[in-house]
Amino acid sequence: MRVISYNLRKHAAVGELAALIADHRPNLLCLQEIDTERLPADLGPMHLADATKLNRLGLAIYYDHERFEALETKAFALKKSLHDIIAKPALERLLGSHLHDRTKQRELVLGSFHAAPLTALNSLRRTQIKAAHDALDTFGETLPTLMVGDFNYPVFQDFLNRRLQQTGHEVTLSDARTYTRYKFFRGHFDFATSIGLTIRSVRTLEQGASDHLPIFVKADYAEDDAPVADDAIAGGADDPVTSS
Repeated sequence: MRVISYNLRKHAAVGELAALIADHRPNLLCLQEIDTERLPADLGPMHLADATKLNRLGLAIYYDHERFEALETKAFALKKSLHDIIAKPALERLLGSHLHDRTKQRELVLGSFHAAPLTALNSLRRTQIKAAHDALDTFGETLPTLMVGDFNYPVFQDFLNRRLQQTGHEVTLSDARTYTRYKFFRGHFDFATSIGLTIRSVRTLEQGASDHLPIFVKADYAEDDAPVADDAIAGGADDPVTSS
């Protein structure tokens, strides 16, 4: 599967989405800081699963309707930072979608996530990430899950990964930094966490109108990488076919 995640910087980069979809052909698209009152139902082959309702600048998930069927999509509120309490920029920091993959005949959980800003502590963002994973588990605890978005977590990511590995999740950074606005905080703000999936690559795409750069994730279901049993080989099993 191919997934793009992009923080649009207050909807400023929305005009780039058509080209991103045409150039990279994602199956799934997760957006942050998008004007939820001006969302098209379709972006080329991508159909809107849903968007957050309580924040004007919120989250959205699109999916390729030929490959996926959206079974359920829900928004979740997470623990608030002081910035959230005072400015109220985002009441819902996670949008999750339970999808059926027609190609693989599998179910998948996808999350579009936007953590508290840098004015909050990393400890709060870790709490939000853990709460987001727990929320996505409500779609099915054993389902493969991918969460992408703006984590606002540019430093100490090894520590974050060790913490998340305790619950079976992995952090995967992109091949180049994804944020360019602050002189001292240019780094990997946007990345992926996953469970039950093999992340093939996370690539940072070209700079556009946003202060964030989009990321492009390629992933497979973990079981697709399982070694073929000897008896299956002896029985003349088909060569494995991989599709992203």
